[in-house]
Amino acid sequence: MTEIIEIRWHGRGGQGAKTVAEFLALVALNEGKYSQGFPEYGPERSGAPIKGYTRISSGPIRMHSAVYHPDIVLVLDPSLLESVNVCEGLKEGGTVIINTSRPLKDLQERFPFLKGKKVWTLDADRISTDEIGRAMPNMPLLGALVRATGLVELESVTADIKNEFVRKFSPRILEGNIRAVERAHQETTNS
Repeated sequence: MTEIIEIRWHGRGGQGAKTVAEFLALVALNEGKYSQGFPEYGPERSGAPIKGYTRISSGPIRMHSAVYHPDIVLVLDPSLLESVNVCEGLKEGGTVIINTSRPLKDLQERFPFLKGKKVWTLDADRISTDEIGRAMPNMPLLGALVRATGLVELESVTADIKNEFVRKFSPRILEGNIRAVERAHQETTNS
């Protein structure tokens, strides 16, 4: 049986959860893997909670549903920790990556559902503000995902940013996103 890695992204409308879930699937596809990437919509307004899903596998993926038992959870907006158990359904030994400047010990004390999980943190808002001029945590979190899991190659991510977003973003924003991914890859920590 082919192993499928399932990823759930928790964010708010306008933070890029949909974009990054689909983009990661594209990166995996371009590396020769099978993949899916799609969002789950609720109230479609800026700031509303949103989930994105990505599946990656070495073989065909035949399921077409939301991700209920992820291997990896990424949290684009740390305020969601206050209202959502982002670890709901997370598989044993699962990984959680959170956009936050708070120390891991503080997070685990405040949010007991994080205890016993592999938790990685980074200040994705600061990184994206420094590199592209606004808080857009999606691409830095992708860099953190590569650091924490090695699921795809960092070089594949940066190459695909150049190829996929060249018509959408100015050269300054494009290069800023690449720097943000690379910085996040370096600055992500699990201590």
